[in-house]
Amino acid sequence: DKPSFREALAQVWAESNARRFTAFVFVSMLAYSAQDLILEPFAGSVFGWTPAESTQLAGAQHGGVFAGMLLVAVLTSVFAKTRLASLKGWIVGGCLGSAIAMGGLCFAGLTGDTSWPLQANVFVLGLANGIFSIAAIAAMMALAGQGRSAREGTRMGIWGAAQAIAFATGGFLGTVIVDVSPWATGSVAWSYAAVFGLEAVGFLAAQMLASGTRF
Repeated sequence: DKPSFREALAQVWAESNARRFTAFVFVSMLAYSAQDLILEPFAGSVFGWTPAESTQLAGAQHGGVFAGMLLVAVLTSVFAKTRLASLKGWIVGGCLGSAIAMGGLCFAGLTGDTSWPLQANVFVLGLANGIFSIAAIAAMMALAGQGRSAREGTRMGIWGAAQAIAFATGGFLGTVIVDVSPWATGSVAWSYAAVFGLEAVGFLAAQMLASGTRF
């Protein structure tokens, strides 16, 4: 007899590994998405870039994401039996790289240094994002079959829901913080820096969660 959805959900949620990976997905996607709607306005407000210039940042970031995904795919295939094929290593490294890149954007906001290599910084952010995200997807496929049998779909559903909720929440919170925090800081640049700093902390938390997950 098939259990009800609530019973199946409770059974999967009772698995500590599935819960930890759910937390990782939520935290990492929250950090990933918070800058999604504010990066181009940041370039215009702090660096004085024109709309035509600031829209190029999306291309730099997406190019970095593609390069990161391709890098992981190639290296894990070529060096399949070595430490370079460790999904956990790529996830942790990608999250740490993302935290460092977000720290760079935070520094640029705090200092208002218009000579900061913004486009290169955003490319590195995309590269690190691509590395951890493609490795996380592969880990998700591997983890789906771990634990109680015949619950693969429920696990994937939980992780997919965590990703969707976090992505929407991150974009919303990022814009709210940028709009509200100038009342306290008195500086638009510092408001952007606050979001980037929180994202850096989020990526650090995500890599800790990934380190404790068994896969």
